[in-house]
Amino acid sequence: MPVGFTLPLKWNWYNHVWQSGPWEFRRGAMFLIPGNSPIGMRMPLSSLPWVAPERRDPQEPQSLFKDLPKLADYFGEVMQRYSTFEEKTATSDLNEQEPGDVPSRYVDVPHTAICIEPRNGRLYLFMPPLSTLEHYLDLIATIEIVAEKLALPVVIEGYEPPRDYRVERLMVTPDPGVIEVNIHPSKNWPELVEKTEILYQNAYLSRLGTEKFMLDGRHTGTGGGNHITIGAESPADSPLLRRPDLLRSLITYWQHHPGLSYLFSGMFIGPTSQAPRVDEGRDEKLYELEIAFQQMPAGEVPAPWLVDRLLRHLLTDITGNTHRAEFCIDKLYSPDSSTGRLGILELRAFEMPPHARMSLVQTVLLRALIAWFWRKPYQHDLVRWGTELHDRFMLPHYVRQDLISVVNDLKRAGYPFELSWLEPFFEFRFPRYGVMMTDDMELELRFAIEPWHVLGEEVTSTGTARYVDSSVERLQVKVTGFTAGRYVIACNGRRLPLRPTNRIGEYVAGVRYRAWQPPSALHPTISPHVPLIFDVIDTWNGHAVGGCTYHVAHPGGRSYERFPVNSFEAEARRISRFWDYGHTPGAIIKAPMAQTTTEAVADQALEQRFRIHTDAPRPMAPPLEELNNDFPFTLDLRYQHR
Repeated sequence: MPVGFTLPLKWNWYNHVWQSGPWEFRRGAMFLIPGNSPIGMRMPLSSLPWVAPERRDPQEPQSLFKDLPKLADYFGEVMQRYSTFEEKTATSDLNEQEPGDVPSRYVDVPHTAICIEPRNGRLYLFMPPLSTLEHYLDLIATIEIVAEKLALPVVIEGYEPPRDYRVERLMVTPDPGVIEVNIHPSKNWPELVEKTEILYQNAYLSRLGTEKFMLDGRHTGTGGGNHITIGAESPADSPLLRRPDLLRSLITYWQHHPGLSYLFSGMFIGPTSQAPRVDEGRDEKLYELEIAFQQMPAGEVPAPWLVDRLLRHLLTDITGNTHRAEFCIDKLYSPDSSTGRLGILELRAFEMPPHARMSLVQTVLLRALIAWFWRKPYQHDLVRWGTELHDRFMLPHYVRQDLISVVNDLKRAGYPFELSWLEPFFEFRFPRYGVMMTDDMELELRFAIEPWHVLGEEVTSTGTARYVDSSVERLQVKVTGFTAGRYVIACNGRRLPLRPTNRIGEYVAGVRYRAWQPPSALHPTISPHVPLIFDVIDTWNGHAVGGCTYHVAHPGGRSYERFPVNSFEAEARRISRFWDYGHTPGAIIKAPMAQTTTEAVADQALEQRFRIHTDAPRPMAPPLEELNNDFPFTLDLRYQHR
């Protein structure tokens, strides 16, 4: 019993008409390759007569750098064409055979076809591969007319339309754990605002979220990207191809300001992430990048291939993958195919923010930088951050200071960007765990970034795998009203390397610790360091005047087996992990900011988070100072000083 039908079909380039031809098989019928895919993917095309390469139909897609004409009304043209039927004979030079050639009935055979298959109660039409958009639209218009006359709905599948800047593309792709939506480019700001708000609204109505909660209740992004692409309506008009120094300015400015890489990114950062910075990985890359920058001419250039040739092998990850880079130029002017020569730069370090306005703020920031660098290129030497990149800029205080300098740069350049527009990103990316006040000092615990390591290959029951060590976490301790000569802050009995900020009495330090112990991790013999016990020690009197405890998980040892179903359950898991102890009478405790609970619920959460005692200060000697030359901003509880 037939499962479907195929109509051999190709475009006759000589008569400009569609052409068909018979498919002859030795068994008298076409038997599909076994499988459950559509029949268009299981046809035995290798059984068709062989065609010499010089006699094959052209399959190269048309160049997108050509001036293409305006698209016609193909639906109306097809209606007019088939209103009266005229018999035509398709001819081509393939029929002009020379003596000794294979007969034309074996040569002039289409190797593409449109396939018709009833499946799951619907009629599916599998589109053949076509090289021009005009042919694709002509075939689609014909299908629409026939379907309308027969009153028969159909589903289009198969090959997508050829790349063409005259048609807008909205692509929805399933990805592991997320739905990836690629919206078409916007020509102006109101158009971008409308598309972004519609996308977020329709995702909400479809019961899809732009945020998620981890097992411990932490609020985070979806794990999918909010990659921003820069280009033009046509590849030939791309500002990055016309002005290579624009890309140089963006790369240099991003390298000078690590906060731009880490404020908008996801949980997984570092040299083995999906979007590593240009200075993460190979140490010599910055040196080679500066040489490439020296070869870039200023202003507009007539060679669109130049920027790709200079930077293709430098904008990669540590394995040489050109797609997994913070600045991805795979679709800028790739030499591989015309589909990669779209004049598009993709910035991959942006994670999906939870609100449409946050996404628009990211775009406003990028648009302002592009406008600034178009007027005045940013030409400076690259900075060798070294270990400071993963030490200082992992802490939210220094990320904020870095973004303050970015905002000030834009204001000096004439773009009134406000730091307050970025406040939701700081609270979302670096949530506050808790605040304690004692002896006129305020101690704040806040989430900090930790780059995860991809481990070596291991053999598992399902094959070879490479685990990601997510067992190490980091937090920031900020204290204000602090007298450096009198007080010391300790974590689990070890002194914090507090660093002064630009405000008197304010100090910042990071704490790196093992939160849990997976079966495969770096340094598997080191046990978890939780809970983290912080003490504020008065060295003049030799006692601890206050402190608090941070629990990574539930303090009672409860293990959660499923993810929170909503923000209320997520917050309930967060509110029971922070305890205060050993305070003098009159100590003041502040709860983390809660946006989803009422004041009464917040007060109840406060009681669960912190336990206030009125015990007298307990004697405690200050621990010795530890100096870490590699990571001076962070106390690594895994590292033992000798």
